[in-house]
Amino acid sequence: MKLRKLGMVALVAAATVFGMGVSAPTHAKTLKMAYDADPVSLDPMEQLSGGTLQMSHMVFDPLIRFAKDLSYEGRLATKWEQVNETTMRFHLRKGVKFHSGNDFTANDVAWTLDRLKKSADFKGLFEPFTGSKIVDDYTIELMTAEPYPLVLTMMTYLFPMDSKFYTGTDANGNPKDMLKKHGDAYASTNESGTGPYVVVSREQGVRVEFKRFADYWDKESKGNVSEIILTPIKEAPTRVAALLAGDIDFIAPVPPTDLKRIEDHDGSNLVTMTGTRIITFQMNQERVEAFKDKRVRQAIVYAVNNEGIVQKIMKGFGTAAAQQSAAGQLGHVEALKPRYDLKKAKELMKEAGYEKGFNITMMAPNNRYVNDAKIAEAVASMLSKINIKVDLTTMPKAQYWPKFDERAADMMMIGWHPDTEDSANYSEFLLMTPNKDTGKGQYNSGNYANAELDALVNKANTITDQAERKKLLQQVEQLAYDDAAFVPLHWQNLAWAARKGVHIEDIVNVMNFPYMGDLVID
Repeated sequence: MKLRKLGMVALVAAATVFGMGVSAPTHAKTLKMAYDADPVSLDPMEQLSGGTLQMSHMVFDPLIRFAKDLSYEGRLATKWEQVNETTMRFHLRKGVKFHSGNDFTANDVAWTLDRLKKSADFKGLFEPFTGSKIVDDYTIELMTAEPYPLVLTMMTYLFPMDSKFYTGTDANGNPKDMLKKHGDAYASTNESGTGPYVVVSREQGVRVEFKRFADYWDKESKGNVSEIILTPIKEAPTRVAALLAGDIDFIAPVPPTDLKRIEDHDGSNLVTMTGTRIITFQMNQERVEAFKDKRVRQAIVYAVNNEGIVQKIMKGFGTAAAQQSAAGQLGHVEALKPRYDLKKAKELMKEAGYEKGFNITMMAPNNRYVNDAKIAEAVASMLSKINIKVDLTTMPKAQYWPKFDERAADMMMIGWHPDTEDSANYSEFLLMTPNKDTGKGQYNSGNYANAELDALVNKANTITDQAERKKLLQQVEQLAYDDAAFVPLHWQNLAWAARKGVHIEDIVNVMNFPYMGDLVID
């Protein structure tokens, strides 16, 4: 087997790829796929992002996952019951093997929960959990400090890792379970999950090869893909051209400008879906004194014509937003509408004493969200009309996320899809006061802080009555709107495309985590 290398480190999966992990299965189909970028790491806890979760569903397996209708579907957990108001018992699937050959047991779930609570990105999600109790090898209880309405939803984030495989030290003497963002930790470059695919070769930014795991537990899956070759293609036109030429079997995302072209192509199948990923800009109040003035933040929101962005740049493939929660989500406030008004924006700048404007820096990715660089350019141009001069830098997401974590610019783009499909998830990560201990506000690059908002979100996360919880989450959206806590742009629609005979319509979903293990190719 040829191992592709990056520098001096072989980027391969667990040593199991040479042993029992990969063999010639009964499936005999190869899928050539192209995303706009490849996963930044093989560690499912290193970064809370769509790319990481897409990878996790291929290489690992959650306790529970969402079905098409957003109902819960047992995976490594077969059933569950509420023991009391703060304890949920999970019965685990027996006979499951990790890619290493180790058996999956309750110990792995307990170990994974402990590690999640240490992850900078995931600890905010798992803060309500106080611990676990192993009843036996295939039964475990998870406890929360208070009644928590999202226990089952959180299990869609819990991808059990192979505790034995990640125990000990690596060749450099570092713990194998070390969590290190944007680094070369053992877990970043080695994997042992229970998922349908084993990573057999990986060159960051160039190519990832997956082979079907011969001992995969889900024998009822109709998926017949034995090999997946993922090639990141940042440029959308190149990605589409590769599909139409037959060089690639499956691409995502599809740019709005090419939807009709693919739809009209006889050999292609286009699948679209309304999305709930909000695209925003955050204003860093610790870097720019003017951003501490609510009137300036409001002026920026009024100056950005997000409906125009949807029409001209997104070609209608999105919905202009005035809040985080999309229609249908618990916190959505129907009365909140986009508020582009350039005259009002200028009045607010004058009232705040910034009529002559000021200079800022702005950063955005150029291959993470649909038309992200073009959107950033448009926003920068719009802000110039209220005399805010923008120094804009765009870059691939592999370089962008470290910069985002550094809070390296005055305004930074962030898109967020609440994988829980719950309104609180937006605020927990994007708006709550940044807190390294709890993980709240982990993606709040604006350093926005509002004690009232924090209290509302925390209270909502202890309320199991949905009507009462809805009122609290709607108060959060109204508060953020009035305070201009961030710059809302739009909810991004979803689009995937494949050649005819590749049945992606059965595996894609509103979360944008295609369940590749279930993919059928004619």
